[in-house]
Amino acid sequence: MIKVLPRNILRILILVLFQVFVLNNIQFSGFVNPYMYILFILLLPFETPGWLLLSLGFVLGLSIDLFANTPGLHASATVFMAFLRPMILDYFAPRDGYVPGTFPRVFYYGFGWFFQYAAILVLAHHFFLFYLEIFRLSDFFITFRRVIFSSIFTLFLVMISQYFIYRR
Repeated sequence: MIKVLPRNILRILILVLFQVFVLNNIQFSGFVNPYMYILFILLLPFETPGWLLLSLGFVLGLSIDLFANTPGLHASATVFMAFLRPMILDYFAPRDGYVPGTFPRVFYYGFGWFFQYAAILVLAHHFFLFYLEIFRLSDFFITFRRVIFSSIFTLFLVMISQYFIYRR
C-alpha cells in the first residue's frame, strides 16, 4: 500500500491540474463538459476503505470546486460517486472475487468489465452534478441531454486513458 501512495498523490495532482487548466475550458455548444478528474476515484485500489474513499472524493471534488467557483457541487457529486463505488464493484465482482494486488483497470479485468463499471459511475456522477447545478425540473430534458453527452465524452476520455497512459 505504501508503493501506491506516491502514485496516487501524483495522479490526483495531474488530474486536477488537467481538469482545471485544459478540460474546464472545453465546451461544445454548452452540452459537453468533460470531467476526467473522476478517473482518480475509478482507479483507486479495491482494498481502499470506505471512509478513505469518501474523504478522497470530498478532497478531490472540493479542489475542483475551488478552481471552478462552484461551492460544493463537485464535492457532493464526487462523494456520491465514491459512495456508490463499493456497491458497483460488488455487483460486477467475479465469481472468485477480485485478485489481491490488482486494480480496477482494463488490463486486469477486460474492456467490457471496466466499461460497465466506469459507465455506471460516470453517469451517476454527471447526473448528480448537472441536476444539482440546475436544481429545477423545468429543464429536465435539456439537462438530461447534457448528462448523456458529457458522460459519453468523459467515458471516451477515460477509456482512451486506459490504453495510452496506464499500462501494466
